[in-house]
Parts: sequence; C-alpha cells; structure tokens
Amino acid sequence: MQNKGAIKFFAIIFALVCLFHLSFTLCTRQVEKDAKEFAMGSNIEAIATKMAEGENFKKEFYKDSLFKATEKYYLDSVSNEVVYNFLWIRKYTYKDCKNREINLGLDLKGGMNVTMEISVPDILVALAGKNAKDPNFIKAMEVARLKYQTSQSNFLTLFTNAYTEIAPNGKLASIFSFSLDKIKTNSSNEEVIKVLNEETESAIDRTYQILRTRIDRFGVAQPNIQKLSQSGRILIELPGIKEPERVRKLLQGTANLEFWKTYEFIEVYPIMEQVDKKIASIYAGLGDAIDSTGNISDSTKVAIQNETIKSDSIKKADTSKTVPSAPGEDRIKFAKEHPLFALLSPNFDQQSGQPQKGPIVGVAQSKDTLKINKMFELVKNILPRDLHLSWTHKAIDEKEIFHQLIALKGVGEKGPALTGEVITDARQDFSDRGGNEIVMQMNTTGAKVWKKITGENKGKAIAIVLDNFVYSFPIVQDEIPNGRSSITGNFTLEEAKDLANILKAGKLPAPARIVQEEIVGPTLGKESINSGLISFVIAFLLVMIYMALYYNKSGLIADIALMTNIFFIFGVLSALGAVLTLPGIAGIVLTLGMAVDANVIIYERIREELRAGKGTRLAVSDGYKNAYSAIIDGNVTTLITGIVLVLFGSGPVKGFATTLIIGILSSLFTSIFISRLIFDYFLDRNKNVPFDNKLTRYAFTKTKINFIGLRKKMYIASIVVILIGIVSLSIKGLNFGIDFTGGRSYIVRLDQNVKSNEVRQKLAAAFGEAPEVKIFGASNQIKVTTKYLINQEGSDVDSIVERKLFEGMQSFFVKSIKFEDFSTKNQDIGLLSSQKVGPTIAKDILFDAMWAIILSLFAIFAYIAVRFRKWQYGLGGLISLAHDTMITISLFSIFYGILPFTLEVDQAFIAAILTIIGYSINDTVIIFDRVRENNSLHPKHLLKDNMNDAMNSTLGRTVNTAGTTIIVLLAIFIFGGEVIRGFIFALLVGIVIGTYSSVFNAAPIAFDFLNWTEKRKKKKEIK
Repeated sequence: MQNKGAIKFFAIIFALVCLFHLSFTLCTRQVEKDAKEFAMGSNIEAIATKMAEGENFKKEFYKDSLFKATEKYYLDSVSNEVVYNFLWIRKYTYKDCKNREINLGLDLKGGMNVTMEISVPDILVALAGKNAKDPNFIKAMEVARLKYQTSQSNFLTLFTNAYTEIAPNGKLASIFSFSLDKIKTNSSNEEVIKVLNEETESAIDRTYQILRTRIDRFGVAQPNIQKLSQSGRILIELPGIKEPERVRKLLQGTANLEFWKTYEFIEVYPIMEQVDKKIASIYAGLGDAIDSTGNISDSTKVAIQNETIKSDSIKKADTSKTVPSAPGEDRIKFAKEHPLFALLSPNFDQQSGQPQKGPIVGVAQSKDTLKINKMFELVKNILPRDLHLSWTHKAIDEKEIFHQLIALKGVGEKGPALTGEVITDARQDFSDRGGNEIVMQMNTTGAKVWKKITGENKGKAIAIVLDNFVYSFPIVQDEIPNGRSSITGNFTLEEAKDLANILKAGKLPAPARIVQEEIVGPTLGKESINSGLISFVIAFLLVMIYMALYYNKSGLIADIALMTNIFFIFGVLSALGAVLTLPGIAGIVLTLGMAVDANVIIYERIREELRAGKGTRLAVSDGYKNAYSAIIDGNVTTLITGIVLVLFGSGPVKGFATTLIIGILSSLFTSIFISRLIFDYFLDRNKNVPFDNKLTRYAFTKTKINFIGLRKKMYIASIVVILIGIVSLSIKGLNFGIDFTGGRSYIVRLDQNVKSNEVRQKLAAAFGEAPEVKIFGASNQIKVTTKYLINQEGSDVDSIVERKLFEGMQSFFVKSIKFEDFSTKNQDIGLLSSQKVGPTIAKDILFDAMWAIILSLFAIFAYIAVRFRKWQYGLGGLISLAHDTMITISLFSIFYGILPFTLEVDQAFIAAILTIIGYSINDTVIIFDRVRENNSLHPKHLLKDNMNDAMNSTLGRTVNTAGTTIIVLLAIFIFGGEVIRGFIFALLVGIVIGTYSSVFNAAPIAFDFLNWTEKRKKKKEIK
C-alpha cells in the first residue's frame, strides 16, 4: 500500500482529535456524577420527612424535588469553575465542557422542539398602515390567504399577483408609500415589491434576534435556534424544558420595548434595608419549609402585613451607613440575618463606603437572580408602586457571572415613560471615540414625548428595557428635541447590530406563531436512551460475532475496523456539535451493517484471488484494488440519498441523515485503510490470516443460477404484489401521520391497562369528535391523534386541548391525578410527549418529501448512467428503485391495522424509503460493476452469460451484507423501543425487497433494454 506513513499519520491525528472532543463528554459525566453523590450525601431524607408530615406520597415528591434542587445547586456552583485542564495548555470550566459535549436530541433528553412561522400577512397589514382598509388591498389579502393553503409560493408573491389581477392599473405605491420612506408615490410595482421583500426579511431577522435573546435569558442548556430555508420559519430546540406553556407564551408574545425613568440608588437603599429585614423575619418563621431556591409552599406561607411605602415618602439614605459586613462571622449566620444582602451586593463604593450615583441597586450572581426575584415577590406590598426592579441583559464580567439590578421609576399607572412603537429606525454606528453605538429615530409623537422626558431628566439615567431586561441606561446630557438619539454602552459590533435590530421591532411587529411543536418528557427520553443503547450494543455484538464466525481471523480485523469506525463517528458528531437522536442511533447502527459491506466486498475479492492460486500478500493487494470501484460506487449512491435527506428533512430525519453520512465516510476510511494497515502489519511479520473456515470456504462459489432466464417469472411476481398493493391503497389507503395531515398527537401512560375503543369513546365526548387512539407499546400506554382546534391560533389553545385530553382520560387512572401532574411530562404516568403540526407546515413537509424521493431517484439514475456510460443501467436501477418504493408503500397499506405496532406514513417513513433506495442501489451497483468487469475481460461472451456470472460471483457478498444488515435491524426492531418500530419495520421490509430487486429486477431490466437497443441498432444498419 502506497503512502502508508501518511495514512498512519492522518489516522493518529484523526483519532486524537476525536478523543479530544469526546473527552468533554467524559468530563461532564464525571462532574454530574459528583453532583449526584453530593445530593445523596445531603440531609434530604430528614428534610423531606419533616415537610411531608408523615404522608409517604408527599415525602417521595419532596425528596425527589430536593434531590434535583441540590444537584442543580452543585452544578450551578461549579458552572464557572475549571474542571478540565487539557494537557496544561488550556483550561475549561464545566460550562465550557457542557457546551462541547455530545448534544443529545429531545427524544433522548426530553424537552421541546418548536417551529415558528412569522406572520407575513400581519407584516403587510402593519406596513400598509391606514391603507390596510383599501378594498383592493383587502380583497388581494383574502385571495392570497386562500391560495397560500395549497400553494408552494411565498405569501408576498401570492399577494402581489392577486393585487395585480384585482386592480390591473393599481399602484402598490399608493398603499405603502405613507409607511415606508423608501417607497415614493411614483415608484413602480416592481420597486415596491423589492422594498416589501427587504422589509419582510428584515422583520423576520428582527424576530429571530428577539427570540434568540429571550431563549438565551431563559437559561436552557444547549439551546438551538436557526432560521430554516423555508421563508419566515424558525426552528427552536430547548432540551430539558418542563414548562411548555411558559415557553409558548415567551415565544409567541410580542416584543416589549420600553423607555423608563430611573431612581437613584441613594433613594432606594432604605427600601432594600426594609426588604432585607422583612425577608429575614419571614425565613425565620418558616424554618425548614423553604427550599434551596427560595420557594415557599402555599400551606406554609405566613401572613405578610399590608405595608406600603408611597413614592413621595422615600427619604435619602444615611450616607455614612454601609452594608453590614461579617469579618470573622459565620457565613451561614450572616445569610440568615441578611438574606437579601447575602446574595445582592449593594452599590456602595468599596473604598469610601458611600452610595454610588446612578440607578444600579446592586450586583448579584446570575444563578441567584431568580431567588432574589422571589424575595421581592414575597414582600411586594412594602415596595413603592412606581418602583420596578429589572436585571441587566448583559453580564458585567468576562465570565458572565454577575448582573446588575436597576431601579426603574414608573410614570403614573402605565409604568414606562415611552414604549417602542414610536421607533421608526435604528442602526449600528460608531461613536466619536470609536466605540459601537445605536442611533435611533422616533416618529413625531415619540419625538415630542422624548423631548419632554430628556428635558426633565438631565443628568439622570433613562433605561432602555426589552422583555423586562435592561439593555442600556445612558445618562441624559441634554434635551433631545428631534427624536434622534444614540445609545452607548460596552457593545461589541455584533451586539450593537443585534440591539439595533431589536429596537426596530418597535416599528414593525412581526407576529410569530407555533406551526409545529414536539414535547418529550424526560421519562420517555430516558427510556429511549436505554432502548437505543441496548439495541446498539446487541446489534454491534451480533455483527462482530457474525464476521468472526464467517471470515475467521480476518473477521476479527473487520471487527477492529468497525470499533474504530464507531469511535470516529461519535468523535465527529461531538466535534461538529451535531445532535444525536434516536433515529440517529438507528442511523449509526444501520451504518454498522453497511460498513460491513465494504469489508465483505474486499474479503470476497481476496478469496477469489486466493482460489485463483495467488499468494496471500498478492491476493490481499489485488483484492483491495479490484474492490475499490465497487465500494466507491456503492457508497456514493447511498451518500446521495443521505444528502437529499439533509436538504429536505427536518428534526429526527435530519439527525438520521447526518449520522448516516458521517458513518458512510468513516466506514470508507476504516474499511479501506485501517483494515489494510492491520493486514500489512500481520503479513510483514509472516502471520497467517485466514479468510474462511471449513464451513464457509466454498460457500456461494459454485452457484450457477440462471437469473436472466428467471427474469420474466420474477417480473410477474413483482407486478402481482404491486397490483395487490394498488388495490389496498385504493380501498384501505395509508395511515398518514400528522406530519402530512396536520394535527396533534399525544403519548399517555396510565397506571392500568386500557382498551383503545373505550378511551376513544371518552375522548370523543371530550373533544366533540372521535380522535384516533392506538395502543402504543405496552397495554397501559396509548397514542392519541386529533385535529381538535388545530386551525385555532393563540398561546392558550394547546393548554385547552391538553385539558380536554385530561378530562377524557381522567377516569382511566386508578389513582386520582391533577391536571398539573398529568401535563408536566416529568413523571412515570400521565402525558409523556406531545406533537403538533399545523396544516401549513404539513403541506410543506409532504411537498418536500415528494421532492426528496423524486430528486434522489433521478440523481442516482444520472450517476449510474454517467458512471457506467450506458443509460440502460441507469434506467434499470431507476425502475428497480421505483419497484422497491412501491412495494414498501403497498405493504404499509396492506398490514396497517393488522400488525400490533404503528405503521404511520410520516417523515421517518420517507427517511426509511430514501435509505432503502440508497441501500438497494448500493447492491445494484456492485452487480453492475462486476458486469462491466466481465464485459471488459470477456468481450466475446454473451451479455446474458456475463450478467449471470456477475450475479452468481457477487451472491456471497449480497447474502452476507443483507444478512448482517437484517440482523442489525432485527436487534433495533426488538429492543429499540416503540417510537421507531414502524420506521425499522420499513427498513427491514425495504432491505429484503431491495436485495431481491437488485438480483431479479435491476440487472435483468438493464439486460432487456440493452438487447432492445442492440436490436434497434441492427435494424437501422440493415435499412
């Protein structure tokens, strides 16, 4: 093997890089193990017993809550501490390691997956302003909304086309020129459309920035937010979320931009002292009833005196007074006596002890802000009505540990002095000193109010607040008469641009609604991890045993290559920050079966060379050389389907495709290079490496099956199955999932076994329409699918549907259960997961799925036609793939309702179809490659003989590859869990059919077309 040194060097570097990235996962696992041990060592049992007062059910609840709180407390405390020192070169905190570990998908970790769509119709209405009442505008909007339900065009295109049809001589400038300065009254429709496109995209970008900011402040570990290729859609993944209703309100609420007057710290410090004393007295009365996060149960809350300090009675603090310090004093004692000041450090000068000027009340660690907020909530009655306390959006230190608390001063009952609707423009600029600033412009009304506010507050701060977080609080230097001002602060260029975009949201609200949602509870996620790992380990062991038994010691070398392959796959996933999902695990396990294919091709070629009388070293060398083209062709065709899945898939489908692509590339490297290095190692030391045993030595070496002669019988068999499928499809149809139809689905686990018909009747009464109810795995677990209120919009609709579901199922629980417990998705019984797909996105998913299949088929046809230089091979492969797809779909229709597991046609099913296409064409290409070789070596032989010889000589490879892949899929099917059972069934069926069609359809069809072309050519020559 040439360049052996370079390959060794690359393999070692690649392995070290993978090891480096995987080390972060190992580090976080160790820290989390320490957190669990810390929680177990705490006195949780005694506290839970005292809180439960002898009620065992409550005791377990309190024990679990306290354990999680203590565990979280430990992890928060070490979040910014160095836990990993990489070769003494670079230090990493726990937070750094957590961001670099293997990212688990929601189906493995639990959490919430949301696709949001920006409402372009609402944007156009806002841009039209008072002209939104124009009759032509209203009619064009109605026509566009109606067409948008079935069209693939974007809404703006549909609107402009509709407006042109309704008012052929109408000018769009007359509608939008009053709201947009870029549009003049004489602007052409094309110019207006260009500006509307820009404004729509800008609104989407601003909405994206707002959502990103909100999510960052929500405190979710490893959130993922990205704009999708579809116009106006944003994908948001929030692992570990346990409050979906809160998230829905957070995401769908309109951005709230406000300008506030502020208090001086010296004015509010006396109030902080009173709050500190009041909290201390409350905590002293509660004792152990308060937990580590400051929560107080309703049953243990004490009456708080209705004390109110009016704003006009605020007095200045005694400037000689400083925050009580505790040198030599026990820290716990100080925290009991001064609970607020133990967490919030007031804004005093550290040297002089004097109050600092400005609205900063104090500084606290990020992890303590929630607890401080709860303290203020407890004593809100003693706070002035016009005093509002908000945290800064940005931390004040590099490690992002500390945040400032700002004292806002309300104006009358409305609170802020000015709101964001007055902003007409905002942009990033550079200050005189070279720093970043945001220049903003207000409308006429805003300019007047702003002039008054700035004139009355010279020398004081005005706070700019977005979604209750303070972004900036600049000091007013002078009255600003024209509504044009700038915001300065310690902004980076990106932060200044982002804030400018956020400020512009005041000008153009871009309402966003949830069109697709999936929530997976941690219980179901944990079970998915367990079932996924079990299936993975079993499949891996079975493949390794099979290879060792069939190929003897050479099989062990293939096993080493497989283990290296798995190591590389996980290393690359970690390095890329890719999300590992349950279908992703299925993709990795399937890669095992496909990785074996390359080894099988190589080993079968080596065995042929050995049977031809060559020595082991020469046989190995020639075997590898002769196998390269078949391996590359086969893997490229599978790679094509993986790329199509990445382009058109979403969520789990994309996760499956990502791991499949990584697995294919990794298996190519390990099968071709790593295994060859091991062979050379043994051969250089004259070690015997057998490729067979007594049982397998002559397997598939003497087959003389006339595949071409059997082709017509096999055509008839295939046609019969397809016709049966067509009849079933026309009568019975398919069980389309909500991905393609729209709707909501729920997985519910009860504390007893139930019958689906009884549950359906109860839910029909609750919903007013009969939902689809199926037993999902165990008899106490069901899947409910409904279209109830799917066309209704609003942040409360999902909760309404969940409550209806609860009302219908409440009677099926042996133990009484509250709605709050049922819907938390955080317990062993109740609602484990939910999924929602709106009608609009369901239409797009179906459209993308159809395109994915069509594009992959023609891409593979083109590749084979070019690679083998004859279109007949490409057509044979194309018809064979269409045959595989049609039969798989037919079987899903025939067996729907018969087999005891869900056979839904959804995105995962499309992923299965595309995987089958890739696998089947892989097998077909191996045969075509051998036909091409036979035609080159034996040009005078009949094409029929060369084809039969090719299929017989590759039969051992076909059976071995199909056998190992089926073993792998059976392991996942049996042990992988109910969630992916239908998906794996489709793959199992497809692999069997694909193997059959590669032998009995693809090559024979290519043979018939080649003969037909040859006959036509001879007829033309005779004429």
